[in-house]
Amino acid sequence: MQITSSYKVEVVKANGIFAGTVTQYRGALGYLIRALSKEWNSIQEIDGVKRRFNYAEGLIHGTKNHPAKYPEFDKRFYKMPGYLRRAAVQSALGAISSYQSLTRNWEAGGGKCKRPKLQCDRNAMPVFYHKEMFKETDDPCVVKLKLFHNNDWVWATVHLLPTDVRYLQRHWSGVAVSAPILEKHYGKYYLRFAFQEDVSLIKTPVNERKICAIDLGINTDAVCTIMRSDGTVADRKFIDFPAEKDHLTHVLNRIKCTSRKNGPKSAHSLWAYATRINKEHAIYVANAIIAYAAVQCADVIVFEHLDFKGCRTRNQKIHMWRKNDIQALVEHRAHRCGIRVSRICAWGTSRLAYDGSGAVTRDKDNKQWATFSSGKRYNCDLNASYNIGARYFIREILKPLPATVRSRLLAKVPEAGRRTSATLSTLLALNGAMAA
Repeated sequence: MQITSSYKVEVVKANGIFAGTVTQYRGALGYLIRALSKEWNSIQEIDGVKRRFNYAEGLIHGTKNHPAKYPEFDKRFYKMPGYLRRAAVQSALGAISSYQSLTRNWEAGGGKCKRPKLQCDRNAMPVFYHKEMFKETDDPCVVKLKLFHNNDWVWATVHLLPTDVRYLQRHWSGVAVSAPILEKHYGKYYLRFAFQEDVSLIKTPVNERKICAIDLGINTDAVCTIMRSDGTVADRKFIDFPAEKDHLTHVLNRIKCTSRKNGPKSAHSLWAYATRINKEHAIYVANAIIAYAAVQCADVIVFEHLDFKGCRTRNQKIHMWRKNDIQALVEHRAHRCGIRVSRICAWGTSRLAYDGSGAVTRDKDNKQWATFSSGKRYNCDLNASYNIGARYFIREILKPLPATVRSRLLAKVPEAGRRTSATLSTLLALNGAMAA
């Protein structure tokens, strides 16, 4: 399995040195989109991505034997590096192809919404290809980039942040790296490097598999349960960062006060600040989950499939809940460690008691606690993590079995066939039926 990771390195004292290069690249991209959109019918008829690209490049860049149909490009963007020109051509073809697809979908839908528009002026950033536009020096914190300066493309020396360089040397030395792309965030310029790794995911039989079942909560960040296929709970952990949540709550209260006093537009910077805090919180939770799963030697990390599309709620906690970001971060880093990631149906994991006694009743004062029908009080998130792990094993045990064997087991344990009502007690009953 091939995994792609990226890391951005800050360019020190980069004010103004990239302005000309970015302007040239965006101007070239806008020109190419306008020119190639006129020739799209002829480009589309060509078979093969490479042949189509070569034809499109020949329209704007001429040679001695093959003059260009649009010679203004070479005159306007004189001496532009060849790799950068090809990157602009590829981006223009992608933009036009996306516009054509959106237009076809708009026409197929009857033109009910607004018609798509081909945007020519795009906020694209250039790529510094190796050897032609990017060169390393003896000092790892100093690199040479080919930039547009004083109406000419010249080599310029730029300095990278030493802490970022040391991080790359410590964690990414020996890994295949791609050409860096320029980025700008909050007034600072960065070079983003992409790394490709070949990893092998763990292949363990189901009966020997150890999983880490994760229940992502709002009150508690995450509850982790290490479980085996026979239903044995080997370990549990509550992951929570109360300081970060208190910080976010404080900022949200400031947003409310500012919006009430000066209007909603006055809190724009505070909302950006709250978003950054929330993103960092998601990173902390993801790192804690991966660290725990690696220490426990888990083979699979199991999440709930959470999808709130189309759901409307006035609960601000749910709006700020970065469940998808946490799952995406965990999935990427787990695959780097060889750990698999799986998802199960989320219906009823928190509502049903893991002992099979039925629905639970949540406390009105403290939503973290619930009361079973038997009178036992238990943590809701921990109860849900038990059911998450149990549903994963029920699926993995029943899926490879022949139809006759599966139907025989389901006759003994009928609740195992309904994934939305399966609990830890269902897994225990299923294992008992298989052993009988």
